[in-house]
Amino acid sequence: MAPSRSRKGLHGWSSVARWTLFGTLGCVLVSVAFNTVMFDDLGARAQWRSILSATVLPVLLGVPLFFYMSMRLRVLAMSNLRLGLVARTDSLTSCLNRGAFTAKVTTLLDRTDPPPSGTLLMIDADNFKAINDLFGHDAGDEALTIIARAIRSTLQAGELVGRMGGEEFGVYLPGVDHHGAEISAERIRRSVNLAIFSPDGRARQLSVSIGGAVFEGGASFSDLFRIADQRLYNAKEAGRNRVTIVHATDYPDIALSKAS
Repeated sequence: MAPSRSRKGLHGWSSVARWTLFGTLGCVLVSVAFNTVMFDDLGARAQWRSILSATVLPVLLGVPLFFYMSMRLRVLAMSNLRLGLVARTDSLTSCLNRGAFTAKVTTLLDRTDPPPSGTLLMIDADNFKAINDLFGHDAGDEALTIIARAIRSTLQAGELVGRMGGEEFGVYLPGVDHHGAEISAERIRRSVNLAIFSPDGRARQLSVSIGGAVFEGGASFSDLFRIADQRLYNAKEAGRNRVTIVHATDYPDIALSKAS
């Protein structure tokens, strides 16, 4: 998500220069206008000196003052941006955390013009407990990091990925139909299969199971999550390292929950 204009302005060095320049210039103009009116009856020589003083003093005082103030604002804005990013991001995988992912997808689903459509994927690392048991939790963390990187490498602009907890990830594909969802999910699955994971010096293949729910015309996040999670469970039961995607219209209770 791109930063807002205000954040861009406060972060950029050009904004610091603008604040310093125009802030000082404003002080100079006010000072010159005031001195011109106040010392108009002292003669040309005195008036010239008063205008010179009204120009030089604001520059000497205003430039360092406005520079300092704009730098402080810049540092504060960057700190707030970093804090916001930390609050929204899973520290291990650098994906959105569950709360941020759910909130972003819910916001997109709540739009009505045009009605939203797309796919929610639920992705779970296969045999993750065995990885932890055999190689330790550090290797498990490394595996999750590799899987998250593999998922992100396949996504297009506007598509979202979040860590839903443990070894489970969510991916939202706006505007993607059933066929496109299957292609995207298979691309994710193969990307994970091809990722390099060598916890003991030997290459070990990682794999994920993926369940998905495709929708058109709107749906709630909780319904899509439930359906996609059920399809994920089915993919696990069918042997893991596979994709199972269905259309949300196969589940009529979604229409009931949206109508209520």
